[in-house]
Amino acid sequence: MENLIFSLNATIPIFLTMVIGYVLRQMNFLDDSFVNTLNSFNFKITLPFLIFRDIASADFYEVWDTKYVLFCFLATLVCILVLSVAGYFLCRKQQKLLGEFIQASYRSSAAVLGIAFIQNIYGTSGMAPLMIIGTVPLYNVATVIILSLTAPGQSGLNRSTIVKTLKGIVTNPIIIGIVLGMVSSLLRISYPPIISKTISNIAVLATPLALIGLGAGFEGRKALRMIAPTLICTFNKLILQAAIFLPLAVMLGFRSEKLIAILVMLGSPTTVSCYIMAKNMEHDGVLTSSAVVSTTFLSAITLTFWLYLLKSMQLI
Repeated sequence: MENLIFSLNATIPIFLTMVIGYVLRQMNFLDDSFVNTLNSFNFKITLPFLIFRDIASADFYEVWDTKYVLFCFLATLVCILVLSVAGYFLCRKQQKLLGEFIQASYRSSAAVLGIAFIQNIYGTSGMAPLMIIGTVPLYNVATVIILSLTAPGQSGLNRSTIVKTLKGIVTNPIIIGIVLGMVSSLLRISYPPIISKTISNIAVLATPLALIGLGAGFEGRKALRMIAPTLICTFNKLILQAAIFLPLAVMLGFRSEKLIAILVMLGSPTTVSCYIMAKNMEHDGVLTSSAVVSTTFLSAITLTFWLYLLKSMQLI
């Protein structure tokens, strides 16, 4: 019972915050314009500040773990490759769904929910930045290649789109926050209280604003479309990948914050940016939006289960 309460305390407050965002949207306290602005502000400002603060305040020489970053990268790469092959066979009758199916099955909400979960349990973003280093750049590169190859009427890679996406990765605010935080930690820069408190005041906004934005953007009706491929995506995203790679992570000796970050990488909901990217690259977007909705809803159950299991085994 103690382990179950621990798991519920880690997950339920996060989803209740998302529910508050959804309710506020339904009551017209928030509109689409505000939600879009909120998500943009959170992505470009508060999350980078949070990541910078947590990395800069840590001793890089003690925190950096090459084996851990490589594990996150390789696990993600294997998932992408296997899902690409599986998707080819599963979507034979509906080839237009292939790109969306692959992306929605592997791309996690690593930055938003990853940081939220680890913060909720440990008080800081902990190992989330290292997990993000190993996954987010790969997420973006793989996504543009997959969606370019599978776009309607597309016979090959769209080079201009790839160049634009690679440029976007380099200028990604979260990646910039990670790099600046690492430089600050490497140089062991000490900031005066005026600066450090200002950074903390902005950083503390990141998690609640991100969760409210996710909840406010929730579109329930779209989950009713394309039930079969949506359920397969959901199973892949929330259960299958975690069931395969979590035991490997445990065998490699990862525990506590590192294991939680890996769990989020493998078993958190499909990120909402999947839908934006699919639409911008000439895909229909219906399967993606359905997967975002279903994985977000069901992850309240699956993430609680995984946390309970890890806690019961005294791994976290």
